[in-house]
Amino acid sequence: MSQPSGSLRNKVTALVAAVAATGLVVGMVLWCVITRAAIHEEVEAATRVSEQWLHSTAPLAFSVGARLDMITTVGRLRANHLEVRSESGELLYSSPAPTYKAGRDAPAWFSALVSPVVETRRWEEGPLRLKLEPDTSRAVLDAWDNLWVGAGWAVAAIILLSVFVRHATHRIVAPLSRIREALGHSATGQFDRRLDSLGNAEFDELAKAYNHMAENLAQTLVRNARLEEDKRFAHALNQRMEDTQKSLARELHDEFGQGITAIRAIAGGIAQRTTAENNALHGSAQALLAVSGQLQDNVRGILERLRSEAPQAPAQLDEALDDYVRRWASCYPAVDVVHHVDRMPDDLPEAFRSNVLRLAQEALTNVARHADAERVEVKLERRQNDIELTVNDDGRGFDPMARTERYGLAGMRERSEIWHGRLSVSSPPEGGCTISVILPLPEDTQESEHGAPAPHTQPDR
Repeated sequence: MSQPSGSLRNKVTALVAAVAATGLVVGMVLWCVITRAAIHEEVEAATRVSEQWLHSTAPLAFSVGARLDMITTVGRLRANHLEVRSESGELLYSSPAPTYKAGRDAPAWFSALVSPVVETRRWEEGPLRLKLEPDTSRAVLDAWDNLWVGAGWAVAAIILLSVFVRHATHRIVAPLSRIREALGHSATGQFDRRLDSLGNAEFDELAKAYNHMAENLAQTLVRNARLEEDKRFAHALNQRMEDTQKSLARELHDEFGQGITAIRAIAGGIAQRTTAENNALHGSAQALLAVSGQLQDNVRGILERLRSEAPQAPAQLDEALDDYVRRWASCYPAVDVVHHVDRMPDDLPEAFRSNVLRLAQEALTNVARHADAERVEVKLERRQNDIELTVNDDGRGFDPMARTERYGLAGMRERSEIWHGRLSVSSPPEGGCTISVILPLPEDTQESEHGAPAPHTQPDR
C-alpha cells in the first residue's frame, strides 16, 4: 500500500535523516578544525627539522659551490620549499616540485578552510641567502581525499539508517491500519467488529478503548431500535384508541340515540292516551319521559366528551388551533386568554396536525383542572425546520418532578417523542407554569406560501 507524503513513516524517516545530516555537517566542521591544527603541527615539525638540518650542515661546506652541491644532493625537503639566492638576488637553487600526488591539488575554498598560517624562515650563510617556505598543499590534499572517503561512508550510513528507520516505523505503526479499518467499518453503522491484541501496549490500549466504544454503540443501537419500536407501538395505540373512541361515539349515537328516541316516543304516546283515564299510568309515562330525557342528555354529554377527546383534524393547523382556543376561552370566561398563532404549512400530515391539537388540548385541560389561573397565553410559532407550542399560565404551579402523571404530562411526552420532539416543563416557586413542545416538521412538508408568516395576537374575552 502506498504511503501518502504526510504519513507518519515518511515524517519519522525524514526527521531521522535530517538529524543525521545535521550531525554529519557538525562533524565535518569539527573535523576541519582538528585537521587544520594537525596540518599546522605536521608542517611546522617538518619545517623545524629542515631548518635544523640546514643549520647543522652549513659548517661542513668550505665553499659556495660545495654548499650548493650538498643542498642539491638532498633534493626536496619534506613539506617545504627551499630557495637559495646570491647577494645580488640571483636564484641559485629552488627545490623541485613534489612528486607525491603530482598534478593534483585540493579546491581553493577547501585549502583556504583548512590551511594553517605558517611562518617562512629566512637567513644568510655568507654570500648565500636561504628562504625556507613551508608547503601545506600535500597535507591539504590528503585531508581532501580523506574527507571524500569519510563523507561517502557517512552518506551511505545515513541512507542505510533511513531505510532501517522507515522499515522499523512501518512495522511499529502497522497495527494502525487495523484500527483504521475497524473505524471505517464502524462509520458504516456496523459495530460488530472487535480488535485483538496488537502486540504493543499503547496500541492495545487503543484497541481496548475501541472495543469498549463499539460495544456501547452496539447496545445503543439496540436500545434505539427498541425505543423506535415502542414509539411506533405508542403511536399505533394512540391511533387505535382514537379510532375506538370515534367508533364508540358513532355506536352510542346510532344505537342509544335511536333507542332513547323510541322510548320517548312511546312514553309520550302513553301519556297522551292516559291523561284523563288513568292517573297512575299517566304519572308513570311522565316519569319515563323525564328519565329518558335525562338519559338522552347524559348520552349527549358522553358523546360530546368522546368527540372532544378525539377531534377531527381540519385541513389548516393554525386555523384549527385558533378556533379551539377561542372555544376553550368561551367555556372559561373568568380566565384571560391570549393566543399567538403563526401560519403553518398547508401540507402537514393529518396525524401531525391531530398530534399538535391534542397537545394543546391536554395542556389547556390541565390549566382548567389544576392551575386555578387568571391568565393563559398560548403560542404556536413557526421556525425554519420545526414548530414550537407554548402554553403559559399564572396559576399556582407545581413541582414538575413530582407526580407528573396526574397532569397528563406523560401522555404529552409520549406524543412529543412519537414525532421526535422535545417537551419541557418549568414551574418557578412563585407560581405559574410553562409547557413548551418543539416538534420538527415532517421531512416531506414544504412551505406552500413564501414570505413572512402573518401571526395574530389578541385576547379572547
